[in-house]
Amino acid sequence: MQKQNQEKEIQNLEKRFLELSRIAYQRDIVTYSDFLNLNEQNILHTLPKDRLYTRVVSFGGYEPAERQMAAFIPDALYLRYGKKELSLTDVNYPFSAVRIAPLNEKFSEELTHRDYLGSILNLGIDRSKTGDIITGRKEALLFVHRDMSELILHELTRVKHTSVKTEPVCLDEIDYTPAYEEIRGTVASVRLDSLLSLAFSQSRTKLTGLIEGAKVYVNGRLITSNGYQPEEGDIISVRGMGKFRYEACGSRTRKNRLTVIINKYV
Repeated sequence: MQKQNQEKEIQNLEKRFLELSRIAYQRDIVTYSDFLNLNEQNILHTLPKDRLYTRVVSFGGYEPAERQMAAFIPDALYLRYGKKELSLTDVNYPFSAVRIAPLNEKFSEELTHRDYLGSILNLGIDRSKTGDIITGRKEALLFVHRDMSELILHELTRVKHTSVKTEPVCLDEIDYTPAYEEIRGTVASVRLDSLLSLAFSQSRTKLTGLIEGAKVYVNGRLITSNGYQPEEGDIISVRGMGKFRYEACGSRTRKNRLTVIINKYV
């Protein structure tokens, strides 16, 4: 029964993507999805291109955003702008950013991603309307659908036991680079399971189960093959564990192992 429900959800999501693409093509406009998680992005990316009427691009507010909004763009729009690629201003994603900070830092708590998310959902906002929440030591930055931003700006006054204030932030002003830990090591070959073992300091045997259990994504695409070979620059996400960027592969050691560099987001 669970498998049937999952298959039905996938089919419904595929139909929704195809409908958004068809509307964009027929009306000669850009249409948008809600914020998509990694599973939903994978479903979108694995749709056969010949079933779509338009091109698809996605963005979440900053470069390695995990939750992203898809934009379905008809070819006629590229011709109209005379460009091969459209800028963020051209695409005009219908989401904005909101900064959440304590009203009084002296009496504020140490708030987590879960604390912020819980308070936002308690306002009756669906998770699909919110993107990533970037948490700092004393504040957070939320990406949210424009339709919901006013609600958050006026109604979000407390996170856990801390009174907070909110303010809009222009997307153009956001220059966020995630903190990361550089890890250098050697691998027998640049396989997905080898890189996971290096990043999370666990045995390849244990991590193989995560890959086969559909918990590992490369650039938003679900990968279930242990022998998959990522390319330099790929972002690898593991549900429940974190993500890292495969930066570079260097020379071979005397034992014929490859030196690699990865940046693990912290």
